[in-house]
Amino acid sequence: MITIEQVSFSYPDGTRALHDVSLTVLAGESTGIVGANGAGKSTLVNHLNGWYLPQTGKITINGVELLKKNREIIRKQAGLVFQNPDDQLFMSRLYDDIIFGPDNLGMNKQKTAEEAERILRDFDLWELRDKPPSRLSQGQKRFAAFAAVLMMHPSVLVMDEPTSDLDPRNRKRLISLVNALPATRVTVSHDLDFIRDTCSEVCIMSEGRIAAKGAAKEILRDRGLLEANGLELPLRLQE
Repeated sequence: MITIEQVSFSYPDGTRALHDVSLTVLAGESTGIVGANGAGKSTLVNHLNGWYLPQTGKITINGVELLKKNREIIRKQAGLVFQNPDDQLFMSRLYDDIIFGPDNLGMNKQKTAEEAERILRDFDLWELRDKPPSRLSQGQKRFAAFAAVLMMHPSVLVMDEPTSDLDPRNRKRLISLVNALPATRVTVSHDLDFIRDTCSEVCIMSEGRIAAKGAAKEILRDRGLLEANGLELPLRLQE
């Protein structure tokens, strides 16, 4: 489903964020990308819906190569939930944010309305549909950003720090919701317990490179490997 081949990327100030990164995520797989700050995690996942384009190398999603001319095709397939929900919520009313994507694609309005109500109820946001997003709590904004992306029915869901701003109850709810999704998932998170609960595979990044990749149950128990890459064991495994 996702193939990343020798992708490199530098920012305009010359900072090299990715160095010849290669990674394959199979259809239906749930992969967590972890690493210390500055490892290149967010830069990598921001390529997966065309926010950035590879400067060298190649990315394909569902057989479609990520090129400038194909960016809109890619974005219909790969939904990105940003680390900061304020980057995604920009309308004056929450409901308008949720239906923005389907409306712009000319989807059936009745079906869009039915789907919007279902998703907003799933996230306990239906009663808040007429509120400005700026008046929601950070946790509510987080769920609203998820809802807006899921309205597009992406075959690939990319999440950047999805548990930020969530209290324990809502974090638990998000785990259940994410695990129920049929989409192929790629998750960047410092929350290794969340990665452990939602991902079958884990990729460790360090200084813009892939340091290790394997089964989550093995990678996340390897104290030496994690500590060598600026990470610690998930909290539950430290007990």
